[in-house]
Amino acid sequence: MALLVLWRALYGGFAVGCAATFPSLALGSSRTWHQRQQRAYCASDEVQKAQQAAAKGAPPTIFSRILDRTLPADIIYEDDKCLAFRDVAPQAPVHFLVIPKIRIPRISQVTAGDEKLLGHLLVTASHLAQKEGLADGYRMVINDGQQGAQSVYHLHVHVIGGRQMGWPPG
Repeated sequence: MALLVLWRALYGGFAVGCAATFPSLALGSSRTWHQRQQRAYCASDEVQKAQQAAAKGAPPTIFSRILDRTLPADIIYEDDKCLAFRDVAPQAPVHFLVIPKIRIPRISQVTAGDEKLLGHLLVTASHLAQKEGLADGYRMVINDGQQGAQSVYHLHVHVIGGRQMGWPPG
């Protein structure tokens, strides 16, 4: 019983949010903790989007449309190598993306020739984080593939901050 109370204290909000999508996650379910945790990883919208994107392969992405200006975005920075814009579904008070202008579908598909570009993305993200007032810290995230919850197959760096981040992520 004490373990259940501790679990509710630590994961209660998470379980409640997932229980609507997966009733078997509701506290008191006959499923084991491990089964509930496995199902919990599938509960978020981003995970579902990642599964759908992985099934479709790598066609032109929403970021392609932002780069060619056929889709509007709140652009905060641009140079000859990258573009940065605010996330349309922010996960924190500050949440923006930095994308390369050339399409690399996944971080796991980079080559040694991409080294300078990757460094440029991270340096740009760092400078923009400072400009956005994130002097107390922030998180950079690069999702890769279906299990990494990548929902857009164009390499992108999320910069998330303006609140205390939790650990472990994901």
